[in-house]
Amino acid sequence: MRLNEDNMEMIHYKDGYKYQLARDYVCHVDIKPDKVCLSEYIELGIEGKLTIKKGYSWDGPSGPTIDSKNFMRGSLIHDSLYQLIREEFLPREAREQADIELKKACLEDGMSKLRTWYVFKCVRHFAMSAAHPDHKKIVRVAP
Repeated sequence: MRLNEDNMEMIHYKDGYKYQLARDYVCHVDIKPDKVCLSEYIELGIEGKLTIKKGYSWDGPSGPTIDSKNFMRGSLIHDSLYQLIREEFLPREAREQADIELKKACLEDGMSKLRTWYVFKCVRHFAMSAAHPDHKKIVRVAP
């Protein structure tokens, strides 16, 4: 336990999240790593089985968009795959397939083809830095 000058317990946290997964989510993606990718809340098996564990937090759809139901699952899958890229469990080349997985999930969940096209083009053009290792969430301390 870390104490400050007033002997108060310090907290350590990361900001920038809007949503938290209430139970485990499992799906299959077309990213098949050479070895299992295992972070605190995400596991990606060599056969493409993606498991995102209860408690995982993500920021939902990003950019000038609406957080609609047909975008939530895609944003969860996309954010978790980008996190694996940032943490260098996956190569940066996996980013394009992560973007395709977002597109597939949005279409499966009923997003219009036009909006899906727009979302895909935006992540392809603007989201490169979000997958970069320098974009990891900073641990902050308070008080």
